[in-house]
Amino acid sequence: MGKKKRADTAPATSASTPATVALAAAGVPFTGHAYRHDPAAASYGMEAADVLGVAPERVFKTLMADVDGTLTVAVVPVNGSLDLKALAHAVGRKKAAMADPAVAQRRTGYVLGGISPLGQRQHSPTVLDESALQFETIYVSGGRRGFDVELAPADLIALTRAATAPLGHPAQRAGT
Repeated sequence: MGKKKRADTAPATSASTPATVALAAAGVPFTGHAYRHDPAAASYGMEAADVLGVAPERVFKTLMADVDGTLTVAVVPVNGSLDLKALAHAVGRKKAAMADPAVAQRRTGYVLGGISPLGQRQHSPTVLDESALQFETIYVSGGRRGFDVELAPADLIALTRAATAPLGHPAQRAGT
């Protein structure tokens, strides 16, 4: 398991997803990392960190929340959980709750475990956990299970028009 798998460099046709298409169209440098996804994995993000041999704090999961009636994307480290109050505060609202998974899939065009903050079917306000700014590159879902893209946090912010804020709880509540 902790062995590094083959990495695909963009733009690989076998790794073409709406996320990689958006990155290529914007001229943003990125590296695609494909790996064999284990359907029994308890956490898609932690699986990616382990299989790719990357520190979990550099791998980010994409979550969809309903923030006072507005679907909002939160991008947080896989080794922690989303603080819903912090997300609401970051977008100037009062209350947030996790979005229904079916709604998140319809809104983004991706399946759970493969939701990317990039190339979503419909744009939603996006907030990236500020911890991402400490890294030269971070990993986010590339648009399918078993495929992450590595890119500079500034590029992710620019493409998604994201705000940054402290959004995460430490690892003890990684289920959210």
